[in-house]
Amino acid sequence: MNYFFITGSSQGLGKSLTELLLEDTNNVVYGFSRNQTIEHSNFAHHSIDLSDLKQVQEYQFPTLKDNDKVVLVNNAGIVGEVGHIGSLDNQKIIDCYNLNLIAPSIITNNFISKYSEVKKLIINISSGAGRTPIDGWNVYCATKAGLDMFSQVINEEATINNDDLSILSLAPGIIDTGMQTTIRSSKKEGFSNIERFIEYKENGDLASPSDTAKQVLRFIKESELQQNVICSVRDLTN
Repeated sequence: MNYFFITGSSQGLGKSLTELLLEDTNNVVYGFSRNQTIEHSNFAHHSIDLSDLKQVQEYQFPTLKDNDKVVLVNNAGIVGEVGHIGSLDNQKIIDCYNLNLIAPSIITNNFISKYSEVKKLIINISSGAGRTPIDGWNVYCATKAGLDMFSQVINEEATINNDDLSILSLAPGIIDTGMQTTIRSSKKEGFSNIERFIEYKENGDLASPSDTAKQVLRFIKESELQQNVICSVRDLTN
């Protein structure tokens, strides 16, 4: 059996990827989110607020039997409050760091500890925003840049420890999700490029969660796509 642990499984990319994986009867998916939106015999939902670090620390990964592949996808994330530093709510800064960087760090730590003797793949859903500064997205950019570096260091550690682990920090492109709705509703003085993102929606340039899930699945299945820790769906050539 193949076992998958996916955060943010109730909507957007996380839900689409979960549903896609469940088409294969050899896959079992554990979903992490506040709400359960999927019912399937091979799906186990864990109700959790991933911005609550106490809840994150208390979760214990299950003991698995007959595992051929164990995969963690740290997908859950928020853009946070869009605006220039000096105008942000401090609690919203904390919430964004907790969900986007601290929670996946804790989950990854516990995942590697639990499955130390098992072949593992970790995919951290990052963003091009972690590699390019965007005004108004200061905290979001910082958390995704942190996720990129976190992934690279884990890769170095796995090499030193001879751990059977592959890890990717994967930018999924611009997807038509609630995050884009939040971005489009921000104010121009807090985000100078807002008109471009409004045009993305109007021109139909946003990728669907289901199409992006198919691209992410390729990174899970195709070992040749797992050679570079920092990667993007734009790396796909066919």
